[in-house]
Amino acid sequence: MPNAVVVGAQWGDEGKGKIVDLLTERVDVVVRYHGGNNAGHTLVEGGRKIVLHLVPAGILHAGKSCVIGNGVVLDPAVLCEEIDAVKAHGALADDRQLLLSDNAHVVMPWHKKLDVLREQAAGASRIGTTGRGIGPTYEDKVGRRGVRVRDLCDDRRLKARVAERLPIANREIAALGGEPLAEAAVLDELRPRAERLARYRADTSLWLARAIAAGKSVLFEGAQGTLLDVDHGTYPFVTSSSCVSANAAIGSGVGPGSLGTIVGIAKAYTTRVGEGPFPTELAGPAGEELRKLGAEYGATTGRPRRCGWLDGCILRFAARVNGLSCLAITKIDVLSAFDEIEVAVAYEIDGARVDELPPDAEVLARAKPVYERLPGWKKPLGAIRRAAELPAEARRYVARIEELSGVPVAAISVGADRDETIAVARPFTG
Repeated sequence: MPNAVVVGAQWGDEGKGKIVDLLTERVDVVVRYHGGNNAGHTLVEGGRKIVLHLVPAGILHAGKSCVIGNGVVLDPAVLCEEIDAVKAHGALADDRQLLLSDNAHVVMPWHKKLDVLREQAAGASRIGTTGRGIGPTYEDKVGRRGVRVRDLCDDRRLKARVAERLPIANREIAALGGEPLAEAAVLDELRPRAERLARYRADTSLWLARAIAAGKSVLFEGAQGTLLDVDHGTYPFVTSSSCVSANAAIGSGVGPGSLGTIVGIAKAYTTRVGEGPFPTELAGPAGEELRKLGAEYGATTGRPRRCGWLDGCILRFAARVNGLSCLAITKIDVLSAFDEIEVAVAYEIDGARVDELPPDAEVLARAKPVYERLPGWKKPLGAIRRAAELPAEARRYVARIEELSGVPVAAISVGADRDETIAVARPFTG
């Protein structure tokens, strides 16, 4: 299989982990290129579930290399716990399978504290962050005052970075009503984790360049979703990193010509976590039914996801800004419970029909969906492995998704397990 990027085509939680896990069988290397432990990928293998937040979802496959790229921000405690969980699951028997970029930035204790305190202080204006310190870490990265893995694993440099940055962070913590952090306690917390993570350090940009030159195929794994992109999403209700496919090059240190096929992942309906506009949200019994049937609770926070019908405007937008080559549709089996399914094909905004996603959250908040109704199929889909065996109504629904997005559907997920997938076209076949 040629190189490929997996990117979320909605507000995240689309099922990217399963698709990455599935495609890993066809590649040599999997790279996580942005985000932090504010995103979770849930994998189900033979009925066993594991949730990954930082380690690439390809880690369950022996012999595959997994890279945490320079675009990721990582919490050392979370990464150590996750490595333990992966090993307990029976994977990562060889530590050489995991590589960690020296240039990845570190979520420090003050980042997490500031994240929570700022959200509390914002009140009704809160964004709905996970409180994991991701935003403040990216803020320090862009402000050129961040702590990188190379600093974490060099005690002299770590002490200097903490001594330089902690007093400034403590002043803000105190101003927000929090308890300042002690320098000695911060260092005592970080040192044992730094010692453990040092074995995974690498110049991952160089390592990837050599792997690609040697003919190895690479899968670039995105976190969150297109509508949470800091530039292109529903700002300010977004994450702090770039979620679109182009960032796969920046966040892993390879040239853009190395990216290859762009695979967009979309649920057969729409969900989002946190605050912000959501035109197709269902607040009544139908939304609750979607949440219950789809087990729509955040993999990282456990927060209930807001649920609604599929939004064709979002898919068209994601296809455009990511340059999608194909789509993988997940959780279509959840819709088997409905007699009739609605799909937003456009919006009505201030009395006018709009066919494209407006690039402004305030305008999107006024959007009323223009719905098209399609018949449901009322049949279980979990045992189906060929597209031709899907009920006619389900095939019609998939075809309508292709028409609305302008992108062919290459895979259809009919259940949570790795095997519960219908491969339609490359890169899932051939």
